[in-house]
Amino acid sequence: MGQYERLLVAPVGGCIGAEIAGVDLRDELPDEVVAEIRRAWLDHLVVFFRDQPLTPEQFSAFARRIGTPGRYPFVPGLPDHPEIIEVKKLPRETVNFGGIWHTDTAYLPRPPMASMLLALTVPPAGGDTEFANMYAAYEALSDGMKGFLGGLRAVNSSALADVSKTREDRIADATAAGHQASESYESVHPVVRTHPETGRRSLYVNVAHTARFEGMTEAESRPILQHLFAHQSRSEFTCRFRWAAGSLALWDNRCALHNPVNDYHGHLRLMHRITFEGDEPR
Repeated sequence: MGQYERLLVAPVGGCIGAEIAGVDLRDELPDEVVAEIRRAWLDHLVVFFRDQPLTPEQFSAFARRIGTPGRYPFVPGLPDHPEIIEVKKLPRETVNFGGIWHTDTAYLPRPPMASMLLALTVPPAGGDTEFANMYAAYEALSDGMKGFLGGLRAVNSSALADVSKTREDRIADATAAGHQASESYESVHPVVRTHPETGRRSLYVNVAHTARFEGMTEAESRPILQHLFAHQSRSEFTCRFRWAAGSLALWDNRCALHNPVNDYHGHLRLMHRITFEGDEPR
């Protein structure tokens, strides 16, 4: 990891994640500072900022310095900022949004490059998010497994039962508001993808979206996928972030998984999320 001249960058885990201090994201940041933020993000896969009480306008403006905001296919955005969606769990709910290890919308032909989450209201305890390094997960595989996976492609679907369950309340809210969500999406991507900016290889499957290998049945694929799902969330590949109001996380969907921990029943957790347009995995 390189040195940073304009930021304070402190790793939060041995394998993934860093907290950035010394910057106020409400400001009009110089290009040099944005470039260092982006470099820290590429170095650490996920970066965290504290005490950033951004308005939707400020949140969206900072996002546009990082990439091109995209749209989530299942939930409408805010009326004045359609690129921002609410990630919300109400006190009466017991199922959270996206509560399983995943990379965002891997079932799209061009999955998002990154996602950014801003905490507005958090529970008094719990509601952390875990992140996992898929470079490290790939590099820890045996040479035989790397060779086997190298030529495989995987079918990723939005219709898997666990994913449908985690978003059912959000879809119901969206439908009630007149937003029509598509029934399902499906895309085929390499099991091992090469990062377009770093050139590093990473494991690109996840338990929320990956249904099977192309050319194989689900039954044939299942034992290998189950092994990979267990392998990629091993503790040595992960870090865990505790949120506070005003905390912001920016993570790289091309080489990292995340898992929002659902351990705060009876409390409101409200976030704003922006995803960024990405490219076709290769």
